Amino acid sequence: MSTIHRHPSRSPLYTTDERARRDATPWTLVQGVLAPIQFLAFGISLVLVLRYLANGQGEVAATVSVVVKTALLYTIMVTGSIWEKRVFGVYLFARPFFWEDVFSMLVLALHTAYLGGLVTGAWSTRSLMWLALAAYAAYVINAAQFVLKLRAARLDRARSTGPMMTTSGAST
Repeated sequence: MSTIHRHPSRSPLYTTDERARRDATPWTLVQGVLAPIQFLAFGISLVLVLRYLANGQGEVAATVSVVVKTALLYTIMVTGSIWEKRVFGVYLFARPFFWEDVFSMLVLALHTAYLGGLVTGAWSTRSLMWLALAAYAAYVINAAQFVLKLRAARLDRARSTGPMMTTSGAST
């Protein structure tokens, strides 16, 4: 006896109008370019921070890398807010991205705390690097949230268009 597994019904990520606005705004491309750049900066910075924590070498490189990663985070957050306004009519906390935006606030707070500690000199370099790792852990969770949303959007799109037909008439 076979069992059919059904996923709970959920509303699509985008309405037809929201999808049209998403596809029409140049901010979609901006987000698509900035996200992998930020992820690359994260990867490089993570290696530099771990190197510093492991052997005390590369303090300046690690520090600069965290500042660059943080600047990219601020940039993607500002441009993402503009994108959200264009697509959903609000700068933050749009229905489909509410929890991602909430978690983004934690990511921003941790990165900002790093900058605050760096500028004021209130924390040791080692403490700052541990804070950077905490910020990076939150960033990875947040990035995963957004990747899952992108996947959901693609699945929604595939469901709404149905199977694609090849030139021979077979579906794929």
